[in-house]
Amino acid sequence: MTHPAPPWKNKALFTPGPLTTSQSVKQAMLTELGSRDFGFIEVIQSIREDLLKIGQVAQAGYTAVLMQGSGTFGIESVISSTIAEEGHLLVIINGAYGKRIQQIAQILKIKNTALEFPENELPSLEQIERCLRQDPEITDLMVVHCETTTGLYNPVEQIGKLAKKYDKNFIVDAMSSFGAVPIDVAGWQIDFLVSSANKCIEGVPGFSFILANQSSLEKTRGRARSLSFDLYAQWRGLESNGQFRFTPPTHTLLAFRQALDELEEEGGIEGRMRRYQHNFRILREGMRRLGFQEYLPAEMQGWIITSFLFPQSPRFHFETFYQKLNDLDFVIYPGKVSNADCFRIGNIGRLFEQDIRALLWAIDHVCREMELNLKE
Repeated sequence: MTHPAPPWKNKALFTPGPLTTSQSVKQAMLTELGSRDFGFIEVIQSIREDLLKIGQVAQAGYTAVLMQGSGTFGIESVISSTIAEEGHLLVIINGAYGKRIQQIAQILKIKNTALEFPENELPSLEQIERCLRQDPEITDLMVVHCETTTGLYNPVEQIGKLAKKYDKNFIVDAMSSFGAVPIDVAGWQIDFLVSSANKCIEGVPGFSFILANQSSLEKTRGRARSLSFDLYAQWRGLESNGQFRFTPPTHTLLAFRQALDELEEEGGIEGRMRRYQHNFRILREGMRRLGFQEYLPAEMQGWIITSFLFPQSPRFHFETFYQKLNDLDFVIYPGKVSNADCFRIGNIGRLFEQDIRALLWAIDHVCREMELNLKE
């Protein structure tokens, strides 16, 4: 049997992150720099400047703050550092990652209200506005942009208008969208946007980043509930000497610098979006031919990651399906949908049409091995 995957990629990661990365991004981590080297400080500054450009706020009174740890660390940093002691957070939930936001708030003992919707539906703007109008104690509103549970995009721009209509701080988890979906951070009236190095910019895990309205950030001084997660203090440190307060992920930042350069070479957000959209179309058409069905209706499905329903076959066992694909060096992702049995396939990372077609070949091969006969 001939293996269709390019040999240099090792296992191809069809996940929402960590992702398959380019050879040059990996090679960037072979350089050793001290955390206080002038060259490294210049790298940090250039990353912060480029992130503002991607968010379309290079000249709009925003700043970029880098925070050690995964994307969830960045989310917790914003929630724990920016919401006042007497604050009240409204969380819009239609997936597992919205629920994680509420869980963070609960553990931090921050007063919160959840407005929850089914995982295959968009939030109701009318219900959000009614909640904001009826409860003036709400101070902050938070939503996930690309809900990685299913891959749908929540209407962040419209929700931002409601947040500002009622004078609320607006926080957005853009973990799986930033870098491949155009986001007008200022135009959408976002106060704090959080994303991660190992998503659509195609870096490696190790830090998250926050695009913050500087005026909103300055108001948060003294609110932090943690030393390490203190967003304001992290920002002041970067502003004063260009350095992290505590040990930075040096190799990850060097890889990210290279990843930003490659994003620009690809044509920026628009270029990357076109590749991911093409990946998605090839995947969706191929999976349908193989007999699989998406969880979301077509009009709601984004191009970052797709949830597929388990086949209605007694021979299908996800663990076996997953392991057989993994043995062929293709890594997919378990599902997180609560009301259906699903698995997920991501279209992001250093993946191209030939990679998607190779995955489809592998899925077809595994289905034959498992005698699923889904195309009948």
